[in-house]
Parts: sequence; C-alpha cells; structure tokens
Amino acid sequence: MTAIATAAAPQIRRLDRFASVASTNDVVRDWLAAGEPEICVAIAGEQTAGRGRHGRTWIAPPGRGLLMSLGFRPSWLAPDRVWRLAASVSLAMADAAEEATGLRAGSIGLKWPNDLVVTVNGAGGTTDGAGRSSTVIRKLGGVLGETDGLGTDDPRAIVGIGLNADWPADAFPVELRDSMTSLRAAAGDRAIDNEQLVHGFRDRLDARIDALHAGRFDATGWIERQVTTGRTIDVLLPDGSTETALAIGADADSGALRIAAPGDPRRERSILVGEVVRVRLAGISPIGL
Repeated sequence: MTAIATAAAPQIRRLDRFASVASTNDVVRDWLAAGEPEICVAIAGEQTAGRGRHGRTWIAPPGRGLLMSLGFRPSWLAPDRVWRLAASVSLAMADAAEEATGLRAGSIGLKWPNDLVVTVNGAGGTTDGAGRSSTVIRKLGGVLGETDGLGTDDPRAIVGIGLNADWPADAFPVELRDSMTSLRAAAGDRAIDNEQLVHGFRDRLDARIDALHAGRFDATGWIERQVTTGRTIDVLLPDGSTETALAIGADADSGALRIAAPGDPRRERSILVGEVVRVRLAGISPIGL
C-alpha cells in the first residue's frame, strides 16, 4: 500500500518551548484537538508526568534531557503505515545524536519497537561465565507513539521522545545505572548542546518526512539499526506474559518483530505489539538470515 499524495509534504509550523509541563504529549494532543496544523512540536526542559511505554513515567533532571513531542495529521499515510512516523523520528534522532556526540554512524541502535540504545563493551567491568568482557545494551531514550482517528477524515498522531542528553553519568539514579546511559556519557563526558541537537534533528526529520510523504521509507536504515536481530530476547506480550525467543528481524512493511522459538529459527511468527525487556548479547553471534 502506498502513501496517499497531497500537494506538499508537511513541515514544522509550530515549535514552542516550555520550562516545565506535565507531558509534552498532552500539550500536542490539545493543540491538534484545537485545529493546529501539522507538524506542531512541544519541547520542555522538564516533565512532571511524562509517559513511557506501558504507563511508565519518563522524568529527567531539568535541562538534562531532550523532552519533545511532535503532532501529525497523517491523512497522507495509509493507516497501516502510520507507525513509520515514530520510526522516522527515531532514525532522525539517532542520526542527529551521533553528530552531536561525535559517535560513528550506526553507533546508536534501535531496540524494537522504538528505544534508542548504545551497545557498551565491558561496562562496569562485567564478564560473562567464561570470564570474557560482557556486552550490554544501555538505553538512551524512548519513543512513544499515540494515535486517534486513524481511517477517518481527521487522523491524528503524536510522537513523543525522551532522550537522556546532557546528563552526567555520576548523577544517574543508582537503581538505573546498569540499564541507562546518556549522550554525554557516550561522548566521554562531553557536554551536549540541546539546541544543536534539536537543530540537527529538525534537518534530518524534514528529509525523512519528505521521503515518507513521497512513499519512501528508509527500511534499510531502520532494519540495520535493530540491535535485537539474531539475539535471544525476552519479550513482554500484551497479555502480560513474557516469552523467550530468537529475534529473527524486523518487518519494514508492518513494523512487526519477527521471532522464532530458540534453537528452531524455522518456526517463525510476527508480533505487532509487545516490548523487548531483555537482550542476551554476551558470547552470541547473529544468525545468518
């Protein structure tokens, strides 16, 4: 199914900054309900009730995170392609973050469906059972997509992103230090300029939305950044159960995660809704696909 063409690709028409809000997603939702055209963007220095996936909170120290939501009216996208808005936002931010930190291209990965992560070798001096340096994934940020009215004449989509930007490692919460990191930490404690990061993100988002509007999606980039491919994972399913599976890859047509029973990659199926809660990396190589 292809994109539904209109006269021109959407552009950022409104960008407001706030010192503190409850949730940038809620701000943008109110704008769309009041008739604001796409693309509208809210950026906050602090969120007091920021949401993550599965109802979790997303709160970063004031000024240390990039907290942003974007509002779209995606009548120009088929309903089963709207997920690509969040994917395109993730890719644009990964590119911009690599430029802001000086990391090599491809250093920032995606953990299905839309977490931004970096892979760290020998983090904290940890080792696997054979005494080899372990490889761990640490979360940089998350993307939350919310939609309303898909398939009607007034579809709305909100893509919220929370990114740990200029947050020094010695200030991380003790209980999260083994799972999170920041752009500043990834850059060797080099200060991150949020304005530079936003500027780089806008440039890259414009190009990706233009392409998406024209029916082109960077499937190769989205697939190549998936850190779970070829790994054994634990995935949280919609019914609350957790399943151990082999991640075969991601489907660029549907956005689904392709998984199989461990040890039997021929028994493959796809899941559209879920969350990867653990990736086993140490001593494991990607399977041939």
